[in-house]
Amino acid sequence: MAAKLKKGDKVVVLAGRDKGKRGEILEVFPKRGRARVAGVNLVKRHRRPGPTGPGGIESMEAPIHLSNLALEDPKDGRPTRVGFRILDDGRKVRVAKRSGEVIDG
Repeated sequence: MAAKLKKGDKVVVLAGRDKGKRGEILEVFPKRGRARVAGVNLVKRHRRPGPTGPGGIESMEAPIHLSNLALEDPKDGRPTRVGFRILDDGRKVRVAKRSGEVIDG
């Protein structure tokens, strides 16, 4: 099964405490069905000082479930579902269902 959401995609959060926020996917965890999105689902981590750097309280993005994310339509920026289409040259590309726009291509 091809991935509907990939690293670098602009997404909109559909559910949870960050509903409505937008961001770029930093990392995808396909086996867990989750992704890290820039500026979304921020959590605090208490770090102990060590040889790598000083300790303190760091803010970082925690993974969010893929079902709570929707791709941002390249045409109007609204959330859209993702489909697939095979082009004339044989390439399989992702397509925004809302506008029919090719996403990667």
